[in-house]
Amino acid sequence: MDLAIPASREELAALQAERKARAVERARRAPFFRDRLKAVKHWRDIPVLDKETLRGLQPEQFYRDFCTGAREEWREFWRSGGTTGRPLFYPRTAEDLHWAMIGFRRVYHCIGAGAGELAHLSMPLGIHPAGQMMSRAGEAEGIAMAWVGAGAAAPSELQLELLALLKPTLWIGMSSYGIHLANLAQARGFRLSELGVKRILTTAEPLSKAKREKLAREWNARVFDSFGMTECTMMGSEDASHDGFRTWSDLVHLEVLDASTLEPVAEGDEGVLVVTPLCTNNATPFLRWNTGDIVRMSERPGSGPYGVFPLVRHAHRTAGFFKVRGINIGHGELEDHMFATPEVADFRCEVTDDGALDQLVVIVELRDTSALEKLERGIKSKFEVTPVLRCVAPGTIAREFESAVKAPRFQDKRS
Repeated sequence: MDLAIPASREELAALQAERKARAVERARRAPFFRDRLKAVKHWRDIPVLDKETLRGLQPEQFYRDFCTGAREEWREFWRSGGTTGRPLFYPRTAEDLHWAMIGFRRVYHCIGAGAGELAHLSMPLGIHPAGQMMSRAGEAEGIAMAWVGAGAAAPSELQLELLALLKPTLWIGMSSYGIHLANLAQARGFRLSELGVKRILTTAEPLSKAKREKLAREWNARVFDSFGMTECTMMGSEDASHDGFRTWSDLVHLEVLDASTLEPVAEGDEGVLVVTPLCTNNATPFLRWNTGDIVRMSERPGSGPYGVFPLVRHAHRTAGFFKVRGINIGHGELEDHMFATPEVADFRCEVTDDGALDQLVVIVELRDTSALEKLERGIKSKFEVTPVLRCVAPGTIAREFESAVKAPRFQDKRS
């Protein structure tokens, strides 16, 4: 497998130009894109594709009108991400999987993991691709992989037993689950910080500063985040500098656009990330896919071979927020506030209504239940909404999350 990285910005630009043109030609084969591309002469003429448009397709329409290539060429299906709406299942050809594997293997290069490591993987294994692809890629890099998985087949108690038995040097999973495991271990009388894990590799959900610090403290390990999506592949990773994702722009074309006008923003300004897969587009030819992620992007060169790629920094938010009694409460801001509170072990949020008044309900696990009043005051002061707090026993939220592809930490239950 060719894992070669472009040696210069000039070589990278040439690859991008060639692969962007090929991406458009592949999309023209799909009935879905014929009218959308009829009058297109320049890249920015291509309409941005949003999730609502894709969700508007019935599954039969999606396979008939959006997907390309003969079904005999399909080798695998990847479940679309997210926790809302009906999921789609994206076909992948052998060539798609070849390029996807390159994206996943590069993550291990970036974080400095390779032969001699033992990795414990706590991600769902199955039709959502991240877990199986991280496992395959780790093995390809010479890492001893424990395909532990997550959910009913690998409950948290089993996870802890295997961590204590195998003593891995690398743990791979979603950041929220890493926190759950640390909380549960402490409740069982031991600390994950004593097992010798040197690195943690997270993916699939935003990693805020507060969550990063909590993970690092509870596991006594360096935390690296990685970034991908099922519409493309694994797209980028932090390296030793931890200043953002070096993002493989030879495999995916990146644009940062104003969320309202969909016009490009200045380098370094916040905008919505729009991506186009350049190599994993043989069956699903996504063009200018609006991810909903709010990011900043810089072309500033970095050190090492991955320094040729742009640096993407997530704002740890999407368009996701609650509006409660006229107040916008950003999911990321609330998550940061909760995990920065030392007494909080874990939490999740719901917005409900009782027929008259919306309620911000915070279900919380506390290390010290006497801190409940302090937590209520802190939320009210910061977000100008008085929450309804409900304490639950340690490990309750972890069990609720175990079978989820992405932890449903925020739920709007208003009718």
